Amino acid sequence: MLQLEINYLSEQTNMMNARIEMDDMILDLRSFLGITDKVEIVVKIRDDIPKFTIPVEEAIYYAHTKSPDIEYYTLRELESESAVARAIASRGLKADLYAEFGLSQTNNNFRNSYRNPLDQQLVSLGIRIPLLDWGVGKGQVEVAKSNLEKVKIDIEQARTDLEANVMKIVKQFNLQADKVAIAQKTADRAIRRNSVVYRLYLLGKSSILDLNAAVEEKDRSQQSYIRELQNYWSLYYGIRSITGYDFEHGRQIIYAEEKFN
Repeated sequence: MLQLEINYLSEQTNMMNARIEMDDMILDLRSFLGITDKVEIVVKIRDDIPKFTIPVEEAIYYAHTKSPDIEYYTLRELESESAVARAIASRGLKADLYAEFGLSQTNNNFRNSYRNPLDQQLVSLGIRIPLLDWGVGKGQVEVAKSNLEKVKIDIEQARTDLEANVMKIVKQFNLQADKVAIAQKTADRAIRRNSVVYRLYLLGKSSILDLNAAVEEKDRSQQSYIRELQNYWSLYYGIRSITGYDFEHGRQIIYAEEKFN
């Protein structure tokens, strides 16, 4: 009986912690969706999940075409190529041509000094040519080429990481539907076993410890089923986010902009 009381108190604590966690998630959901009205959000568990298989190569293809990271690194590569071209163009002999022109006038008032200038003008024309740059231009070209090579390596690494991530997620998703089905069947069997043990306990053919163990197993199996459902939908929408493709219906995801008059 003491063990049962301890279990009861522990489950009360777990229930309160779960309640707090649920309330926090509801607040996060309200904030994300911008819901300010005092409406009640009720969670409805969907048991009939869609079952389909995603081809790995097809998912990798759409991920390459839709991933913003690849676009970012491609832009960096173009900028690095432009920097190399500028460094090469600015290397070598350079000449600066300059011209100066000035007028003179005197006056006790500062404002009148710029009125009716005298006939004395100053005009100068010159050219500045550096004789040596001490290897600065060559060094700038080498730095620009080094940055370009680093960007190319980063792009290849990003592609490799993207393919590995997509492959991992797709393989997990293709197995997740079966894991959900197994978890659901386990939860159903645990509920039936709990009912049988409860009836046996009422008939005096089972101990209170057996009943307590059956109740704990039922609760664990239901929690495991909920976690597997959560993993399924996380993988489902994660793949849609990475690839921009709806593999369930075989079409690209297009977001139409709403126009307000």
